[in-house]
Amino acid sequence: MRLRLATWNINSVRLRLPLVTQFLDSLQPDVLCLQEIKCRDAEFPTSELRKRGYVHIATHGQKGYHGVAIVSRLPFHEIRRRDFCAKGDARHISVAFDAGAADASGIVLHNFYVPAGGDEPDVEINPKFGHKLDFLDELALWTAEENIAGERAILVGDLNIAPLETDVWNHKALLKVVSHTPIEVEKFTKVFNSGPWVDAMRRIVGTEEKLYTWWSYRSPNWELADKGRRLDHIWLSKKLAPSLVGMQVLREARGWLRTSDHVPVLVDLDLGQSAAPP
Repeated sequence: MRLRLATWNINSVRLRLPLVTQFLDSLQPDVLCLQEIKCRDAEFPTSELRKRGYVHIATHGQKGYHGVAIVSRLPFHEIRRRDFCAKGDARHISVAFDAGAADASGIVLHNFYVPAGGDEPDVEINPKFGHKLDFLDELALWTAEENIAGERAILVGDLNIAPLETDVWNHKALLKVVSHTPIEVEKFTKVFNSGPWVDAMRRIVGTEEKLYTWWSYRSPNWELADKGRRLDHIWLSKKLAPSLVGMQVLREARGWLRTSDHVPVLVDLDLGQSAAPP
């Protein structure tokens, strides 16, 4: 069985619903994880997505901010919504796929929107940055304590950190810019190692190559300047990693009319592959 999974920070799902449906129609993922849906659960455009065969939908939304969702052709259950840092923010949702999902049965999928952290990387003057660091600390502890990556698991989302030098357009220039500071990268690495996880994107594209998923709205010519960052991630548990057969960053989506500043990332898994550790 082939499974195609996508993640996309949509930056308002209702505003950009035509882009979501266009994406689903053309790329045909089996599962799409969205971040920053910016709507309450009852306001999510469920009917439009179900018309396209994505009848299994889980949302964790809130009015005007944050919010995550999973839309799927495959059935799932055991929906969990964890409130990290007791802030009441809608930043996590997870599902476990049912027996009706064939070879995907039993896979647990986590979808995250990690806090952006504001503009100043200083907890003394920027509480948002402190919240981001606390969120990462709690995520690392929870991942390890609950053995989240111990079985067949996937973690995706806008994690709002570009950890590698090749995940940003200029490593030295961004060392004091939120999303690439050493303390963020250190805590991000602890989360990654607490799985331990396998970085699906970098399994396909080597760490020596530049790889971005986000380009700022502030850039007048994002494509020419190409000042990007890799803020969106897909991680696989070691038991699932051997099934990875493809990955795509849909760069052209950044040029779509009234689009998000993030682009979709897709992975293809051949779930018939050996489950032996990589």
